[in-house]
Order: sequence, then C-alpha cells, then structure tokens
Amino acid sequence: MRPVAAIVVMLAVARLAPAAAEPASKVDLAQAKTLLPGGEACEAVACVIDHAYRADPEAKALARTLWTAHGSVAGLGLDEVMDGGYRGKIHLVPELPTGRYRTHLARVVRAMASIDQFFATLFADQPAPRYRWQGVAFRFARSLGKRTPSAYANGWTIAYNVAGSLLTSAAGVHETVVHELFHSNDGAHGDWSATHLQAEYDAIVTRCRRARPSCLAPYAPNSTMVRGGTYYAFQPNNGNGVHEYAAELAVRYVKEQREMLDTGKLARRAFKCGPPANGRAWQALVDEFFAGRDLVPKC
Repeated sequence: MRPVAAIVVMLAVARLAPAAAEPASKVDLAQAKTLLPGGEACEAVACVIDHAYRADPEAKALARTLWTAHGSVAGLGLDEVMDGGYRGKIHLVPELPTGRYRTHLARVVRAMASIDQFFATLFADQPAPRYRWQGVAFRFARSLGKRTPSAYANGWTIAYNVAGSLLTSAAGVHETVVHELFHSNDGAHGDWSATHLQAEYDAIVTRCRRARPSCLAPYAPNSTMVRGGTYYAFQPNNGNGVHEYAAELAVRYVKEQREMLDTGKLARRAFKCGPPANGRAWQALVDEFFAGRDLVPKC
C-alpha cells in the first residue's frame, strides 16, 4: 500500500467509526520526550511529535492522528541485543517510521482505529470491559539480519520491528497489535494468564509433548505458526508459553466477536466448542477482561 493510499484508508475508517471521546489513557509529556528525543524544549506532546517528524509531513500527520485519536505516541526503539529464546540473539536498532517505513505507521494508526471501533461497538450500552487499548507507547526499531521478533510488549510499551515477518500487511499489523495489547493487559492484571491458565496449558503441552501440530491443532486459538516449528501459542523456548497462548486466545476473541457483529454467525466452529479445555480458558478470559461479553452462541 502506498503511503498516500494508506492515509486515505485510515481516514475512511475514522469516518465510519462512532464519534470517539477523548482517549481514556494517554502517553504523558515526559514519556513522549524519551520516545522522541530532540523535543526537550516542548511543552506539549504534539510539539514533540511535530519536531521529530518535521522532515516527513505525511508521517507527521499519521503520528499526530495516533496521538490525538488514541493517546499513543510513535517513537524510537532502543539499540539493544535481546535474547530471543528459540530465535537466538537479536540486534535491534532504532528506526523512526518515516520514508520507506511510513507504511508501518499508517498500518498501526489503522489498526488502532479499528480496535477503537471494535470496543465502541461491542460494548455500546454494555458494562465497560476491564481492558485498556489506548495510551500506548510504540517504539519502532529494525532487526539486523533477522525478521523476528515482529513485536513485543513491556508494560504499556510495544516494540515494533519494521522488518518483522508478521508485519507485511495491514491484517498482520492489526493482529499483532491485538496480541501485544493483551500482553500489556495481562501484566496489568497481575500476570493473569500464569495464575489462571497455567494448569490447563501445561496439561495440553504434556498431552502433546512432541509439539506436533496435528496434536495441538484443536487447542490452538490462532493459526500463527513458527516457520519449521509449531503453533506460536505452543512454541518451546519462548518464555512462559502460557503468555503467548493467552494472547492468541485474545486474538481469537476479537476475530469471533467481529465476525458475529458483521455477519451474525461464524464461518467455522467456535473455539470454545472444541475440547473442554478450550471452553474453560475462553470463559475465564471473557469474564476477566471483557465483562462476560460474548456474542458467540452456546455450544
């Protein structure tokens, strides 16, 4: 997608969405200055953004939209060598999403608009979910010699890799942002997945101890797979795998609720209607994060 086209699509999404209130959560000025060095003299976040993106007006407009509509700031990642577990050591360098990387910023803005619209529609006249999706610090970086990780979350910060293998399309960016936002919420809920889903998860891994996709398929919330490996939700040597399982479960929740909103039915069997472990994990997640709101009919 060309940059100008991306902006047009993003604005179209914004026009279709319900009138949005001011973001409930926002990145503050001090954090904005750490994300975008050079704006130390600024007294407002918008000034910090304008200074950092002054060489690319189109990117500046996108960064401004991310801030004004979603309370989020698109900033610079860290120069770091991270332990990627099964991926090995990965060197990430800061990469502002301008020029050839501007499309990534457009896709993030579009994803955030879509997520905002999703929650506004699903929870209209309903109890509010215990879930945050605004006020996020995006740190853009580029991996050297590798295409992983596509992203990772740390608190309310999402590191975004412009070379990430999952971020080559708008759909891939949307799904990745949903996944990482759950990690942030999971942590804010006291590492909920590790305290509530660990036993179920460990039982599945034990049952499918060789991590064969054929065994894990009924339990996998999402279709994302590791190249040459298995479902991402069950990939060994990837930290505590229950975190990824729960984040993929959140992705499946958004997919199924959106499909129910759009068409009133699912094209495939609901995740909760698979093995009993699926239904238990699904209900626990829905009750904890989404105020019990589930449009998918009972099995």
